[in-house]
Amino acid sequence: MNDDAGASFLEEGWRRLSGRSLWASAVKSLAIVVGVVAGLLRFLMGRDWPAGGIVAVCAAAAMLVVVAVVAYDVARLRTTRWRLTRERLELRSGVTVRQHRSIPLDRVRSVNLRADPVARLFGLTVVKVGTGEHAAEGTELVLDPLTRHEAESLRRTLLRQDERPASGEGPLAELRWSWIRYAPLSLWSFTGAALVLGGLYKALDSFGAKRLATEAADGLWAWVTARPLVAVPLILAVNLAVGVLGAVLLFAESWGRYRLEREPGRLRLHRGLLTTRSLTLEERRLRGVEISEPLLLRLGGGARVKTIATGLGKADEHETEDAAALTPPLPRALAWSLATKIATLPTPTTAPTPAALQADALGRAGVTSATGPTGSALGHAAPADAPWPTTDASGHGALGRHSSTGRHSATGRHSATGRDASADAAVERRGAGVSAGGLGVDALVPHPVAARRRRVVRAMVTVAVLAAAAGLASWLLPWQWSRAAVWAIPALALPFGMWLAVESARSLGHALGRRHLVTRQGAVVRRTIALDRGGVSGWTITESYFQRRTGLLTVSAATAAGKGHYDVVDVDRGDGLELAARTVPGLLEPFLVREMK
Repeated sequence: MNDDAGASFLEEGWRRLSGRSLWASAVKSLAIVVGVVAGLLRFLMGRDWPAGGIVAVCAAAAMLVVVAVVAYDVARLRTTRWRLTRERLELRSGVTVRQHRSIPLDRVRSVNLRADPVARLFGLTVVKVGTGEHAAEGTELVLDPLTRHEAESLRRTLLRQDERPASGEGPLAELRWSWIRYAPLSLWSFTGAALVLGGLYKALDSFGAKRLATEAADGLWAWVTARPLVAVPLILAVNLAVGVLGAVLLFAESWGRYRLEREPGRLRLHRGLLTTRSLTLEERRLRGVEISEPLLLRLGGGARVKTIATGLGKADEHETEDAAALTPPLPRALAWSLATKIATLPTPTTAPTPAALQADALGRAGVTSATGPTGSALGHAAPADAPWPTTDASGHGALGRHSSTGRHSATGRHSATGRDASADAAVERRGAGVSAGGLGVDALVPHPVAARRRRVVRAMVTVAVLAAAAGLASWLLPWQWSRAAVWAIPALALPFGMWLAVESARSLGHALGRRHLVTRQGAVVRRTIALDRGGVSGWTITESYFQRRTGLLTVSAATAAGKGHYDVVDVDRGDGLELAARTVPGLLEPFLVREMK
């Protein structure tokens, strides 16, 4: 322990949670009171009760709810104790079922602080202490609540740091309110009004005003059908205005006071205008970064940065926010700059150096470049600064063991082509450039033309199926206008499907740098993943029937972080196997058969 607060925690032994929680619980219980009173009003007014009796019953019910909530909180506080020793953080809790849980201090990986507006009003904070594993596995202790000063002191003590900043370089990123222009660039802007109307309808229904809501909806529909040329554009404009306003307000509440900074060995994210959130993430948990570019945000020149880290694959069950998000929507150039800084932070998972890769390759006698059945090399070429140089292999090697689904793991024998020493030297030179200059996205190796052809064929088949369905529907439907309307579906699906196919093919790419495996895919949401090679624990090679016919496969890198696996989709067979073999030298080699020249 490295501060006075830590020493005081050790000396006091078992401690209680903050008693101010009772006041916060009383205020929060008012939300329950509103629902209960609304239900009682609806019930009693339908039975001709006098006004005085209704008021008395509602007041008694409200008082009963508040007392019940506060009484439960009293019982919870009386049965909850926590203690910090030199080895463990311990928590005893449970009103009906007693629990005694503890976390070794050397396994503490994150301390998250969260305070909603009511908690902030009383100076309280909820502390979540995690071990880097998913919360669903019972590896997280929650102290709800502590005082703000206690929570911050406990955070510093558990993470073994003092109050001084890591360096004088300033934060990695800090909120600029000009970024709020990216907030409306999401689908929520077009669905916001519908969500508001749905919530308003439910609220009116709970207050017994369902008839009023139904009459208003009928009147609106009558107006739309009477003046469609005026009503439809006006409704669309109002819907867009409400959605944009909601998106802007949500951005302000979620990302107000945003600040991302480095502490000794850790990243700390602080954000929230009304509900404050603080996430402290150990750098050794980092396994890479993800740059997400949804279509509208991409068209507006924006992007978001997410972390790939152990224990942050998903949010808790009661939370809807993306736990891995490191930034709000921000300019694309700034997102790439920040992603490069985070991806190149020193961690214990750094992969072997290119010199080791070269030695590993040169140590295998008889491994030379080879060509496929036609004797031709791969047709694509990478730029001069590409982190993953083009291979001279045709990639014709056949996969040795197949399942009915075309899925392969590290149990079969594969054939892949080799590389000569000059190719390995190119890996070293270009990998060093990636490590020094960024993630090397401009040098991504494009995927074969067969990948685009697969997507175009899929789009055409989908349109053909929709056209067949439209033809059947037009033959069965009795109304003349509906027979023509159903053909609008395949007519619209054709250009959209072709755009989706071409854009998806354009997004495909991969690269191998000194430290990261970079892969990109996606049309509607384009995702670029830079995965630390040291975090790759295994490979899954997948070939569908149609992929086998076109010489393609999908290479999936397994990792303990993020969503668990990251794919290089529809890559040439030789390139894919070689990429997997060189990403983590020695991991896939026992299952490869290299051809001798």
